[in-house]
Amino acid sequence: MDSGIGLLPAAAAVRRLRPDAQLVLSSDPDGMPWGPRTPDDLTTRALAVARAAAAHRPDALVVACNTASVHTLPALRAELEPDIPVIGTVPAIKPAAAAGGPVAIWATPATTGSAYQRRLIAEFAAGVDVTEVPCPGLADAVQEADEVRIDAAVAAAAALTPASVTTVVLGCTHYELVEERIRAALRPVTGRDVTLYGSADAVAAQVLRRLGAPARPDAAPAPDTALTVLLSGRPSALPPAALRYPQGRLLRSPVATG
Repeated sequence: MDSGIGLLPAAAAVRRLRPDAQLVLSSDPDGMPWGPRTPDDLTTRALAVARAAAAHRPDALVVACNTASVHTLPALRAELEPDIPVIGTVPAIKPAAAAGGPVAIWATPATTGSAYQRRLIAEFAAGVDVTEVPCPGLADAVQEADEVRIDAAVAAAAALTPASVTTVVLGCTHYELVEERIRAALRPVTGRDVTLYGSADAVAAQVLRRLGAPARPDAAPAPDTALTVLLSGRPSALPPAALRYPQGRLLRSPVATG
């Protein structure tokens, strides 16, 4: 679940580990963006999205959204667990800081400078040079697959990123859909290829651990009917914008094996 297509990277990562997985993608285009909402309003929206997914009796629920993970995990877990394990998403500050830095954290304006993000920095990146970079408009541009706005938002964030940075944390799941654009925009700023840290692979691995399910990347692909898409609770196809990204196209088609 997510406000929008930011759930694609985590869903695709699960599908790569388990091509036979049946997936329910539940998002909230009627209520996005979630970032500017109050915590109470956000929790109401997130619970509605989670309930729509839970009606399909999944083995686990992935909250593939940093903002929702910050504000709504207690409410989601109180309602769904222990019947449905709830897995949240945390920005990959810990592994990025372990690489030594300097580190930049690209995130939405609502998350940048938040007490939550500052706590993660204090806990996992003490002693590391960390710069918080707000990325206004980037998630919305990615959601709409608006090439011009994506390039403008990425360029603006790259201009705020110190040239000394060697590692960038992608603190919004939408950003993982445009990793190569981000890397390309940072290259002339830093003079090197910067290492990007997203959360999708770690979240997918945590899902399998919680379920006690081994990775089986060579499993027979699930049929097309194994993908259910819910847009603000309404059954739908993948939005056209989702198919502009490799992760969306992977989810639409069976995964090749071998």
